[in-house]
Amino acid sequence: MPAPAIEAGPSLFSHVGRYDVAMIRDPETLAALRDGVARFVRDRLIPNEALVAETDSVPEPIVAEMRALGLFGLSIPEAYGGLGLTMEEEVTIAFELGRTSPAFRSLLGTNNGIGSQGLVFAGTPEQKADYLPRLASGELIAAFALTEPGSGSDAASLSTSARRDGGHYVLNGTKRYITNATEAGIFTVMARTDPADKSAHGISALIVERETPGSRSASSTARWATVARTRATSSSRIVESRRRRSSAAPRAPGSRPR
Repeated sequence: MPAPAIEAGPSLFSHVGRYDVAMIRDPETLAALRDGVARFVRDRLIPNEALVAETDSVPEPIVAEMRALGLFGLSIPEAYGGLGLTMEEEVTIAFELGRTSPAFRSLLGTNNGIGSQGLVFAGTPEQKADYLPRLASGELIAAFALTEPGSGSDAASLSTSARRDGGHYVLNGTKRYITNATEAGIFTVMARTDPADKSAHGISALIVERETPGSRSASSTARWATVARTRATSSSRIVESRRRRSSAAPRAPGSRPR
């Protein structure tokens, strides 16, 4: 039997107000969410661990239940359909998800972390409105494409390039070990836009949709390669957001490193 439904929609914390600090705002409401997730883990995820290990995929009925619980939008702001949890609240839920195979959390983890946070921090209003509601609902899966065959996760050494060509950027390179590469509909791709700058400051983040002509993924190795054209009009803000060597999140042009 599916786990009993709990209230886990965009209005979950709407009565609490907006907070910018990592704290638990409403212990009672959070406890209801935590208990519902714990039930879901116990009744649905743990019994299906062997099936997921055997088939290398999470069954669609379970994915649908994840969507219904709001698990794909834990950290995405409520304005875009997510739950807008603070760091401490999200960690509380992560503890419950950690009681089962990490395969389940990996599926939804990129939507709550590196797959969406570049958009949250530095996306244009148009990008946020287009992508974040679909990420929060689980309709769209996001991935973060940094690691390369020759440079690992050392952003300053990556070789994937992005060259401006009229109204587009032309990407050329190979990415590997990209979590959810075979499921993702959009990729935040780290590429060198300033070939003269060999430091991390010459690297930018671009949004690449899966169906972009020239992009392709290999399902068995989660290897993602592209010689793709992506519209500058939909990527310009993130493209100009530089990555510092020690930072995992893009920042807006002109902002100070945190």
